[in-house]
Amino acid sequence: MRLQQLPRNPAVSATKDELRSRAFSKSSRGIPKPMHCGKTFMSELLARRWALLSPSTKIHQIILSEMQLQHGGRTSVRFTFSNNTQPSLASMMEKNKQGLSFYVVRDDLLHPLVNGNKKRKLDGLLPILEHLLVTDVVTCGGCQSAHTAAVAVSCAERGLKSHLLLRGEQPEVLTGYNLISTMYGNVTYIPRSIYAKRAEMLERHANFVAGGGSVIRLTDILNKSFASWNSEEVTFGQVDALRSTVVDALRSTVMPCETEKDPRKVIIINEGAGDAIGLLGVIRLVEYLSQTDLFGREQSIKLVVDAGTGTTAIGLGIGARCLGLPWEVTAVMLADSIEGYKKQEERLISDFKMYCGLHLSDRALNGLDGGIVHWVERIHRRKFGNVLEGEVEVCQQIAKQTGVLVDPIYTLAAWEHAMFLCQNLDRDTKVVMLHTGGTLGMFGLAQRSSNNIIKGMSWLVSIL
Repeated sequence: MRLQQLPRNPAVSATKDELRSRAFSKSSRGIPKPMHCGKTFMSELLARRWALLSPSTKIHQIILSEMQLQHGGRTSVRFTFSNNTQPSLASMMEKNKQGLSFYVVRDDLLHPLVNGNKKRKLDGLLPILEHLLVTDVVTCGGCQSAHTAAVAVSCAERGLKSHLLLRGEQPEVLTGYNLISTMYGNVTYIPRSIYAKRAEMLERHANFVAGGGSVIRLTDILNKSFASWNSEEVTFGQVDALRSTVVDALRSTVMPCETEKDPRKVIIINEGAGDAIGLLGVIRLVEYLSQTDLFGREQSIKLVVDAGTGTTAIGLGIGARCLGLPWEVTAVMLADSIEGYKKQEERLISDFKMYCGLHLSDRALNGLDGGIVHWVERIHRRKFGNVLEGEVEVCQQIAKQTGVLVDPIYTLAAWEHAMFLCQNLDRDTKVVMLHTGGTLGMFGLAQRSSNNIIKGMSWLVSIL
């Protein structure tokens, strides 16, 4: 399968009435009506310690070129790509005079093992764990979960212990994210029947790890306002000094029988870090991208992202609304129904409003109850669990022509939708794709099925 000219109307799960009910303006672009929450609020929200020293990321411009192909008397269109790795400010701020193109935010380059949206979700969370003197983290995910691998690596880098509950059976060969999770964290494989009750499973394992220590949950932490965890409350030096006695004690013993002397403080992180704290790093990214030397705050932007839990897309939407940006966030649904994503959107928006309630008036929060994300189906529909051979070919084409690695399950779906939008929008609107990473899993797939990468990819999806 080669990339052909995309259809004008991709399948969208939401009905017209559902879309009409969202908090979008009545313009043909569907850009959300800007709602500025004020510089004071944003400065308080973002004035905190972060895991990333800087929110900066590389931005590339992908230029599309059309080729006319003849097949048995029929004419078809094939797209080729070129990558402008250093787009000028003029190209990002002015009308596109180079033909069809879209921009890619290269968050897949943030870290060799912890990249993309996983890094952003942990950006605001990890310093809070250090502040609370947390010693152990318990979380869960699929066998090839990028989330559990990200937690394992990030915790190990900070002297914390991670305990990862992976769904299903241990593979015969450890590959991809499963291998990384095993290298950096403590992995336990959980039968699917038990894993189905995630909350109970996480609670039980956290209590086991804690022994005579304590277990805390993100919901308990978030009873305090986001803004209370800022950079002025505690410094890195103070955290290190406070943690030293606890960490020294932990390093001297690893035996479960000594848990009575072990001052363990265990925290539970939900699957995919799909909690309100995960929104912070994503909002920080939006603020960075809106700088005047990047995309600015005036031009219309269609921001495209693939959706797993949907947390990243919702964070992008909240960030754009709070900063008063004329940006629309489009999320390609890949792991749930539109009803499930809407429910997640309502929950995270509600949590965000509640935890920020002391710093925002009710009037400033008006409008966040409506939909802030445009949820769409992937353009090339297929049964979940199947990877089309042509999709692998397209991923290879993109990699060879641009140096950008996308996977056929998640980031290719966002790439295809960005292509569709840049063909169907006027030149005043920029199309920006957020590359959410996750490409390490492709290496595991190749090792898993040396004879047929397609079978390996189908195996990956089946355990997600």
